[in-house]
Amino acid sequence: MTRPSVLVARAVFPDIVDRLRVHFDVEDNAADRIFTKPELIAKLQGKAGAFITGSERIDAEVLAANPQLRAVCNMAVGYNNIDVDACNARGVLATNTPDVLTETTADFGFALMMSAARRMAESEHFLRRGEWTRWAYDMFTGSDVHGATLGILGMGRIGQAIARRGALGFGMKVIYHNRSRLAPEQEAPIGARYVSKEELLRESDHLVLVVPYSAASHHAIGAAELALMKPSATLTNVARGGVVDDAALAAALRAKTIAAAALDVFEGEPLVHPDLLTVPNVVLTPHIASATVATRRAMADLAVDNLIAALTGAAPPTPVNPQVLPLR
Repeated sequence: MTRPSVLVARAVFPDIVDRLRVHFDVEDNAADRIFTKPELIAKLQGKAGAFITGSERIDAEVLAANPQLRAVCNMAVGYNNIDVDACNARGVLATNTPDVLTETTADFGFALMMSAARRMAESEHFLRRGEWTRWAYDMFTGSDVHGATLGILGMGRIGQAIARRGALGFGMKVIYHNRSRLAPEQEAPIGARYVSKEELLRESDHLVLVVPYSAASHHAIGAAELALMKPSATLTNVARGGVVDDAALAAALRAKTIAAAALDVFEGEPLVHPDLLTVPNVVLTPHIASATVATRRAMADLAVDNLIAALTGAAPPTPVNPQVLPLR
């Protein structure tokens, strides 16, 4: 009996690819070259499933060119690279990797926020340039984190984990805005208070963005929103590129509309808006919030679990569109 064929679209831990080889004929990408759309379409020919990352866009055109495709399994919690409606129309399962990266991403988000608040990147660059020659009372004075107001836009799993760190570890007052309010039993342990988006912007000392990217959240933070924030406030984005208007943010940082920002995600990444590279009061990291060995392995394992289950008739652990099950 012919075994199903699958594509592993990016390089990943070799032993995790070996797990797929037990069940399928596997075409991998050990060279880790990012495929163009025509290349991705060609690579998916004859494939029943695909292990993908955020760099692979699965849309109606890709699906139409590969009608035999049955499952696309994303090694990420976000899945804005997958056109779920197009998958539904063709009965293709999409999966993601929630939960396994929550705590690690929250750690990193909180670290980024603290770095912006305490001007760590600015001061390190100053030191490396050899400009540190004496102590001064106002040298790189930033803003306190402990006891400050932590604002969170997007109070899902990661947002709640960041809120716990702020409230329970640093005595921060937590306010948040979300599509829907949390249950009282979720708010109470951290003293979280639900507010309007405008109130969130006006009251936050440190605003952290953890909202999923969609057409509705595109440029959720732009020039108008930044103008509502305190001049002493910081903004941290560990959500997705496109949630923030990066050009408007760079202008606001240069004008000191807000004090500082910290970004792990960018519009059009891996490209970064050039204006962000010329302002000193921003911390920039290359989309590494989930980058610990243990967490990246857990993400890859869960994507593989989903792919194996989807193509062997079992129940995938984390389907995005379970309504297409059982697969054809």
